[in-house]
Amino acid sequence: MLIDKPLLVYGRTLQSRLIVGTGKYADFEQTRAAIISSGAEVVTVAIRRVPLQSNEQENLLDFIPDRCLILPNTAGCYTAEDAVRFSMMARELFEHALIKLEVLGDANTLLPDVVQTLTAAEQLVAAGFSVMVYTNDDPVVAKRFENIGCDSIMPLAAPIGSGLGIRNPDNIIRIVEQSKVPVIVDAGVGTASDAAMAMECGCDGVLMNTALAEARDPVLMARAMRSAVQAGRHAYLAGRMPKRRMASASSPQQGTPQ
Repeated sequence: MLIDKPLLVYGRTLQSRLIVGTGKYADFEQTRAAIISSGAEVVTVAIRRVPLQSNEQENLLDFIPDRCLILPNTAGCYTAEDAVRFSMMARELFEHALIKLEVLGDANTLLPDVVQTLTAAEQLVAAGFSVMVYTNDDPVVAKRFENIGCDSIMPLAAPIGSGLGIRNPDNIIRIVEQSKVPVIVDAGVGTASDAAMAMECGCDGVLMNTALAEARDPVLMARAMRSAVQAGRHAYLAGRMPKRRMASASSPQQGTPQ
């Protein structure tokens, strides 16, 4: 059995390995209920694309539980320049240097622009940011981000909002095996079995938003994801049985009548 190690984000030891987003919910009350049901201790907020205020009375930040660490992200940025600029704004707003870096290539696929992301990561690390970087599932690129000094690698399972689940588990496993920093699957998770599979691959955590917000019952799905992440982690630590081409009886063979 592997000895479990805690997940650390910005020097904070987390009990939950599930990180959730705050977009696409019906309203702020539903957002809060889903966060609580998920048990998440880190909540990501899109600085550029998600309005912090829906009217003069309500502010998204007021609906995030006090126990949660807010992880601002640069969703909606398509250049390194924009990502760095919005990261600087986030540091002023939240008074910490933690950022989820995301630089997209185009509005159709929402896949990461690796070149622009690498450029932004270099600048942000040099500026003292703790960078959790969203990227593709390429082990070579993941290692480059780690060498730059990113604190967490966040490979996609599938395109953002697709709900397709992990399309390339072998690459995710390779990234996990080579990384000395936390690996957190980000984007593409659709249901609880996807989250469990990410954890069974050895990932340190899972980040999701659409899978909760677009579920028929977001609060119940948040509870399911909470259990799935825990179960997947336990299964990874326990070590699965080997796959065999032939059957193998579970009952003892010796001493049985012939």
